[in-house]
Amino acid sequence: MKFGIDRLLADPALLKQLEGRRVGLVAHPASVTEDLTHSLDALIAAGVNVTSAFGPQHGLKGDKQDNMVETSDEVDAQYGIPIFSLYGEVRRPTGQMMSSADVFLFDLQDLGCRIYTFVTTLLYLLEEAEKVGKEVWVLDRPNPAGRIVEGTMLVPGHESFVGAAPMPMRHGLTLGEMGHWFVEHFDLDVSYKVVPMEGWRPASGNKTVGSGYGWPADRVWINPSPNAASVNMARCYAGTVMIEGASVSEGRGTTRPLEVLFGAPDIDAKAVMAEMKSFAPEWCAGVRVRDCWFEPTFHKHAGKLCNALMLHAEGPDYRHDQFQPWRLQALAFKAIRRLYPDYDLWRGKDFKYEYTNDVLAIDVINGGPSLREWVDDADAGPDALDALASHDEATWAQAVREHVIY
Repeated sequence: MKFGIDRLLADPALLKQLEGRRVGLVAHPASVTEDLTHSLDALIAAGVNVTSAFGPQHGLKGDKQDNMVETSDEVDAQYGIPIFSLYGEVRRPTGQMMSSADVFLFDLQDLGCRIYTFVTTLLYLLEEAEKVGKEVWVLDRPNPAGRIVEGTMLVPGHESFVGAAPMPMRHGLTLGEMGHWFVEHFDLDVSYKVVPMEGWRPASGNKTVGSGYGWPADRVWINPSPNAASVNMARCYAGTVMIEGASVSEGRGTTRPLEVLFGAPDIDAKAVMAEMKSFAPEWCAGVRVRDCWFEPTFHKHAGKLCNALMLHAEGPDYRHDQFQPWRLQALAFKAIRRLYPDYDLWRGKDFKYEYTNDVLAIDVINGGPSLREWVDDADAGPDALDALASHDEATWAQAVREHVIY
């Protein structure tokens, strides 16, 4: 198959549209061609007049480990062009940044999750391009989480850098498709183009090995951010990212971050798993869950031995059509609350998640309080959360159906 960058470089007619124009490239470490050449190098080698580059959260080089670690602007040592940070002094490209190019190529590998900030960066670029009459092309890449939609919709008034618009946690779109929806939803008068992939089949996979289903088995996975180290993480992320709003560990400071349902020194993982299977067994389908131990070298519970539940959304036991990471993570929280009613589970308002004020991080991440309220309500069963999510999932699927390219 061909990603958007590969199709652009192989198509003389597309390249000709960039002749005589200044080009800005939004990229990160996973912005590579089929032969693993970085898109910046490949475009310049193809004769494209790249006059600026932009790095999203974690930087163009992907060197910033944690959230809320900013990157400074710099000048590229090889090409002498400015590299602007879209996660430093600003989140939106400034007028000066926008003046550096005529057309902007957006070539970021996404995870298919609302909270992964690259989707917000795309919206901000489109909005700023509209103001100054610039053109935006998305060089499309796969959604490694596939087409399945899951989670409650972001509630109006809860917008943030990890919640750009009313969409569910797992949105099921590529960034190229999402750009089309942004243009329609926000009524943007912007010149927008998608260079689509060729041969992406998100519904296809090999059940005997659990490969495919969003990420093509013949393409190398490269971290789009430091803790997105595998396709397994990408499949789990729409659930496990919620742990960033909790006091338990998401595995940062280990070699498998965001591939666990929790880790803590004072929680019995096997007991939590038993409670999960008793409370909502259908939410445990499609994935293998294994109790394990780790000791984070940094971040939450650093230096402490933690009992954890590890997710394996891979191998012969993986069932793409059954795995529901958002519900599974909610279920893990619920099981902890049922077993340990007084456990200090949620990070407090003093933790300013993505620079928000006076709101719990878990509510910022979920785009509203409904999941936290369900976890903390001793009388709320699985049907209560499932009803909320199912309605929102159906609403979203209906709203975006005309923007699906593949």
